[in-house]
Amino acid sequence: MDERTGDATGHTPDDAPGGATDGGPGEGARTCLVTGASGYIGGRLVPELLAAGYRVRCLARTPGKLRDHPWADRVDIVRGDVTDAEAMARAMDGVDVAYYLVHALGSGRDFEDTDRRAARTFGEQARRAGVRRIVYLGGLTPADVPEERLSPHLRSRAEVGRVLLDSGVPTAVLRAAVIIGSGSASFEMLRYLTERLPVMVTPRWVHTRIQPIAVRDVLRVLVGCAGLPSDVNRAFDIGGPEVMTYRQMMVRYAAVAGLPRRVILPIPVLTPGLSSHWVGLVTPVPASIARPLTESLRHEVVCRNQDIERYVPNPPGHPIGFDRAVALALRRVREAQVSTHWSSASLPGAPSDPLPTDPDWAGGSLYTDVREREAPVRPDALWRVIEGIGGENGWYSFPLAWAVRGWLDRLVGGVGLRRGRRDARRLRVGDSLDFWRVEEIERGRLLRLRAEMRLPGLAWLEMRVDDGPGGVRYRQRALFHPHGLLGHLYWWGVSPFHAVVFGGMARNIVRAASRTQERPAPATTP
Repeated sequence: MDERTGDATGHTPDDAPGGATDGGPGEGARTCLVTGASGYIGGRLVPELLAAGYRVRCLARTPGKLRDHPWADRVDIVRGDVTDAEAMARAMDGVDVAYYLVHALGSGRDFEDTDRRAARTFGEQARRAGVRRIVYLGGLTPADVPEERLSPHLRSRAEVGRVLLDSGVPTAVLRAAVIIGSGSASFEMLRYLTERLPVMVTPRWVHTRIQPIAVRDVLRVLVGCAGLPSDVNRAFDIGGPEVMTYRQMMVRYAAVAGLPRRVILPIPVLTPGLSSHWVGLVTPVPASIARPLTESLRHEVVCRNQDIERYVPNPPGHPIGFDRAVALALRRVREAQVSTHWSSASLPGAPSDPLPTDPDWAGGSLYTDVREREAPVRPDALWRVIEGIGGENGWYSFPLAWAVRGWLDRLVGGVGLRRGRRDARRLRVGDSLDFWRVEEIERGRLLRLRAEMRLPGLAWLEMRVDDGPGGVRYRQRALFHPHGLLGHLYWWGVSPFHAVVFGGMARNIVRAASRTQERPAPATTP
């Protein structure tokens, strides 16, 4: 299951709820279970619940992905998946409020069955454990549209809501449309479409009416729902104060961002499938994620009720208007203070096997390319370059080859190079890094990346700071575990280029470290 989509520095993030004080959970504080804590919304909800005085437990398939979050040492982490009844029973033990923030976005033809099975397991185990409240964040569905005409993903979200409402545990189903916040998939799609295309030919859905909501308001309502009365078991629509078309959103984004007015020419021939590929071509959001986003825009998504305010009153200045939400999100992006990103969640179909040298990997061929160089620099200078790799800094060798590999990956439905980095200087386990994901990081010593591009096999890239006979030594290792004959042919086909790509990469990283050593290290946010 994919996580649906905080700051530990002592101040409230620009696109997170304000006003809470972080006093930590008191004696007798209620316990909240958060699923999807490595995802966009879950990763921001956890620190807000802590700040509100709740104890927090996180369910994670890979607990290591949470270890570098600033709140990781203040929560209880249980390994498991929402489809695993035994793991859910352990996770639900002693829980008062359970947040369901996962879905099977893009997980193949059976994703609706997966969603249904996961929701039933979650509801059943919550009821058996005596959980007092379930809170689910789903999608806003259009009024007066038969469910069979909805996109498969919106239809599945609606079904999950019904399953949880029928679970026997009081449930609040929150239904939101487009969420505006730094790093959200919806915001990144809007941002890149508007910034990269001063003149754009667009699908019909740019004239669809939408009620966007700021991520700050989504988090505020999620936290508030933990205190709902026990007799509340229903769905609530949540949205911002304005209803507008997607075209108006692009025009107003351009104004807030200080861009010239965009020329938008809608045409009727772009189907949702073509639209998703168009979005995937222009933005970092891959077609597999763009498709459910664009499909949800075919129908008007406007709140039919907003009586959540009866239970979670709006403080002054809320709900936040569209222009301010965009301005806050852009400030976070420009200051490199994006706490979670849409790509933080694992992509469907992405490889998740352990490194072949791990004890739980068994058998098979393994190709390696190892490069080592003496580095006449301090270890911290070399590490600074290693941890800063990718994104705007690039990969330190043959940029055209990396760009072509990224484009080829996009053409076959992969993520390509344009996901970039969540933070310009600092990485943590689970971060996406162009078409890689951080699998392991030992600060100052080791960075291991796992490939998420489309490959006939599994691939990893390691960069290490070692001690050498003359001081510091840089060690780089690429590993490839082929799948079938095609995998072997792939490695043999690209290996002649490794001297240029990987050899140049090792040389240029050491050179960059020498230049970096001459400058003071920039301050980083822990």
